[in-house]
Amino acid sequence: MNLKVKAKLDPQFAPMSVFWREFEQEVAGRPSQPLGIAVERNQGLLESLTLDILRDGEDDKRNAALVERLAKSMLWAYGGFRLHIAGSRAMYECIRAAYAPGGTREFDRELMSRVFEQPFEVCYAENVADLPALRRSASPAGRHLDGCRIGFDAGGSDRKVSAVIDGQAVFSEEVVWHPKINTDPDYHYQGILSAMRQAAAHMPRVDAIGISSAGIYVDNKIMAASLFLKVSKEDFARRVKTMYLDVCREIGQDIPVEVANDGDVTALAGAMDLEDTNVLGIAMGTSEAGGYVDGQGNITGWLNELAFVPVDANEQAMIDEWSGDYGCGVKYFSQDAVIKLAPAAGIELDAALSPAEKLKVVQGLMEQKDRRALDIYDTIGAYFGYAIAYYARLYDIKHVLVMGRVTSGEGGVLLLARAQEVLNTEFPELAARIRLTIPDETSRRVGQSIAAASLPALKK
Repeated sequence: MNLKVKAKLDPQFAPMSVFWREFEQEVAGRPSQPLGIAVERNQGLLESLTLDILRDGEDDKRNAALVERLAKSMLWAYGGFRLHIAGSRAMYECIRAAYAPGGTREFDRELMSRVFEQPFEVCYAENVADLPALRRSASPAGRHLDGCRIGFDAGGSDRKVSAVIDGQAVFSEEVVWHPKINTDPDYHYQGILSAMRQAAAHMPRVDAIGISSAGIYVDNKIMAASLFLKVSKEDFARRVKTMYLDVCREIGQDIPVEVANDGDVTALAGAMDLEDTNVLGIAMGTSEAGGYVDGQGNITGWLNELAFVPVDANEQAMIDEWSGDYGCGVKYFSQDAVIKLAPAAGIELDAALSPAEKLKVVQGLMEQKDRRALDIYDTIGAYFGYAIAYYARLYDIKHVLVMGRVTSGEGGVLLLARAQEVLNTEFPELAARIRLTIPDETSRRVGQSIAAASLPALKK
């Protein structure tokens, strides 16, 4: 794979965007056939894409190397419990085997089944024309600034809360916590409750509560979230699933509450600030969170769980401990990425430090313009530029807004500069229409909790 802009500390990096482009170039000169992939979720909502692949029997292994990655990418970008494969019996068999019990994508199968509370299945259609029709649903997102509001943002390393009166933040606080390593859900409950009580104390009343949180949410219920990684399945079902609603009831009965994925809130914050649409928001913190505001300024209901979307086609790339898969975004656009690259940069991090503390060490070196730290952010920036080109195949993007702890300080500036260079050099057609934006430091740190406050509409 020939890359014009290298990932300095990761010479084996094989970006999905270039992998797909080179596959298309190869297929154009060989016997081919059309393939359709569709992902179906609740209420029959469905997203699909079509592409040409090598004819069945020509090189099924080559086809599968891309098709399996695309199916997974669509599943985590859009969400769903049913995959439709049309036009290739060989690729259907490949995907069906991967998502079978005990298959390589068993984690994805089980999590999607749990989130949508439906058995997971892979369906086949002989012809691409037989794929179910595209069906979408979107809803207006936030932008409610009237009244006295609490905005809460739950990250894996810190939690942020804001008290907002008629659109102005009168109080904001950021507190370090460790939700991913705590088995007792009361730790999480009390931390969330304490933050909200702090915000409530700075207002005459609470009219609404908006929550931005890493994970997957349906009807304000927690369906899956790495914040509760160590909590048992029994405690999750009994005490975690309705935790945000339970905490909010302690603040006040019948207060409007809205819970959204933190990536969607990132996108919302960007759309509000930019006064525009087609915003892909990405929060680089404990994990990678994604969110999207469409051309009408609405949230689509897609999962946007970019942490699990593969961005590296190198099968020897680092494995994500949770999903057991390689090349996924979480290892490229989070504090894990910084930690992963530290040895290659020549930085030895104390194993006794928490991931957040390790990140701070590298950021401290970045402030000193240490060459090793610069190389880490340079590499993440190259990762990001190639990933944006891949995301642009899944989303209609005019703006990419980047937030999160990893982007704090000069590291974020360098990261975006290198990403822009990748787009300018490798994908000039995208560089001409996609704007990369990084908010100011205050917005990067507490902007999501303020945007979260605007999520619920007041009762009339």
